[in-house]
Amino acid sequence: MNNYKTQFIDNALDSGALKFGQFRLKSGRLSPHFFNAGEFYRGRALSALGQCYAAAIVESGIEFDVLFGPAYKGITLAAATSIALAEQHGLDVPYCFNRKEAKSHGEGGTIVGAPLEGRVLIIDDVITAGTAIREVMAMVEQAGAKAAGVVIGVDRKERGNGQSSAIQEVEQQFEIPVVSIIDIDDILTYLEAKADMQELVEQIKEYRKEYGV
Repeated sequence: MNNYKTQFIDNALDSGALKFGQFRLKSGRLSPHFFNAGEFYRGRALSALGQCYAAAIVESGIEFDVLFGPAYKGITLAAATSIALAEQHGLDVPYCFNRKEAKSHGEGGTIVGAPLEGRVLIIDDVITAGTAIREVMAMVEQAGAKAAGVVIGVDRKERGNGQSSAIQEVEQQFEIPVVSIIDIDDILTYLEAKADMQELVEQIKEYRKEYGV
């Protein structure tokens, strides 16, 4: 596993963003693992998180002009990633984010930061049903820009209502790559190296047999 993947998992566990147990998902499924990027709320954790996003972006080779972080979690992710790209990779890229409601005074509008134009790389935590990403795609299109891809933290590699995952559906519908820092296979590789985690490994594998893609 790449160093940034291990760094991401360590950081997620230390921050409580990646949890193991029994979690009821919106789908009604009972999952042995859960990820919440809202738990990265300390400076050191957020800095390390941005470094992982930046490393995944550079490795992906996706060409883009601006980072876009959908409100709300995507805002801090885009900012942290932009800083990491500058400090770690010498790439001084602009970023922007949206307001949930249009501002009627001052500069107005719904976009804050850099202009939403050119090739847009969307930064978010996860894609579950894909609804939020479709809303972002509409914003990008309305601005006359073009989506270059999506980068997320974790890919559960789990089926939606059909046989494809939400991520696969987004890739197919919009013909863009969706890059994840880690996926469930990376988590399994990480856990399999720990002798006291074998029961959890089996639980995740059983869950994957039923819902995985």
